Amino acid sequence: MTYTKEQIKQEVQENNVEFLILEFTDMLGDTKNVELPVEELEMVLNDEAMFDSSSISGFSDIQESDMYLVPDLDTFLLLPSLVDEDRSARFICDIYKPDGTPFEGDPRYILKRAMKEAEEMGYTVNVGPEPEFFLFKLDNDGYPVRQMNDRGGYFDASPKDKGDKVRRDIVRTLKKYGFDMEASHHEVAMGQHEINFRFDNMLKTADNIQTFKNVVKDIATNHEYHATFMPKPIAGENGSGMHCHLSLFRDGDSAFYDEDATDGVSKTMKQFIAGILHHASGIAAITNPNVNSYKRLVPGYEAPVSVAWSHSNRSCMVRVPTTRGKGTRFEVRNPDPTANPYLTLAVLIQAGLDGIRKEMDAGEAESRNLYEVEDESVPTLPTNLKEALSALEKDELLMSALGDHTSKVYIEDKEQEWTEYSLQVSKWEIDKYMNK
Repeated sequence: MTYTKEQIKQEVQENNVEFLILEFTDMLGDTKNVELPVEELEMVLNDEAMFDSSSISGFSDIQESDMYLVPDLDTFLLLPSLVDEDRSARFICDIYKPDGTPFEGDPRYILKRAMKEAEEMGYTVNVGPEPEFFLFKLDNDGYPVRQMNDRGGYFDASPKDKGDKVRRDIVRTLKKYGFDMEASHHEVAMGQHEINFRFDNMLKTADNIQTFKNVVKDIATNHEYHATFMPKPIAGENGSGMHCHLSLFRDGDSAFYDEDATDGVSKTMKQFIAGILHHASGIAAITNPNVNSYKRLVPGYEAPVSVAWSHSNRSCMVRVPTTRGKGTRFEVRNPDPTANPYLTLAVLIQAGLDGIRKEMDAGEAESRNLYEVEDESVPTLPTNLKEALSALEKDELLMSALGDHTSKVYIEDKEQEWTEYSLQVSKWEIDKYMNK
């Protein structure tokens, strides 16, 4: 809902709020926050809350570290609490520089800029995400061990599914946060779970993804489990994705639906898909942001490898579900839940809009199972983070979408991650090569 400053003051007073939590997201997608006593509410509402950003990934140098946390009033939320005297309220914040201008490295600002471009072309974009996660057991000291919480499989019920109570508590908590919940179930891999919430505009969806991940981790800990969004925590098992369902509207009507088309899919939708496919290799550096991401993107584990689109074929990067009318949408299947949701949605929409502007051709829908077909004419996603970063660096549109500051710092950070990974000697290498 939309709040005014006076409404917020009234809510805070009537609910005996004691603490204010100001949240924001760093470049790598980690949620950060600072907590203030309620007596500082006036300062917060006047956009005067300052913080030192020099130690925040992707933000600023120590010489120019002072930044302002400007609350988005529409994100005001009374946090659920079992203890009345510990009542807190949360704001999600935008980052501003001391001169009053938005900080160009703020992921939320980067997404807002992409949304503005869509609006200037007459479009609004909705997104429905599907973030998956694993539950692992904890040792006696509270640290996770490599043992899943159950041995259930896809849609299994209790007692095979031992995560049902965890998921129910997550759903209950998210409903208190104002989420419109849809469904929850056990996923394919042992110990793997999925909880779906309703689509919304891109900014609200990105905010919701961050809140979702925090709630999942908190509730899992309450049940003495560790929740991880790591894409491929167990070799030989399906990994965790974050499929993103995108729909485009103009003047309240779906821009993706064409009742006269044989498949009900509009030319605009195919152009939008074409843009995403065209920029797929660079997009992967954002949607699949770490070295572990690419151990999920391999044939045989329900994760896409081929840069193609289809109507029902899950071996493709993009899939169009059967729903038509206002529900016409497509699903981008390669993102994983470690991705920064603001940057992920920003590059997806910018690539799609590029496809519309340039009237790109997505080609024919792919009907073959591309896991089982060797066809060199069908491009594939990068096989590792280094390849994806190289593609991103060469993609002028995506570099512009991220902005000079973020694109430079992001690539530097991720190249360092790749270097650190490359220098490691794994157990597999020892076992494979020690006796050579």
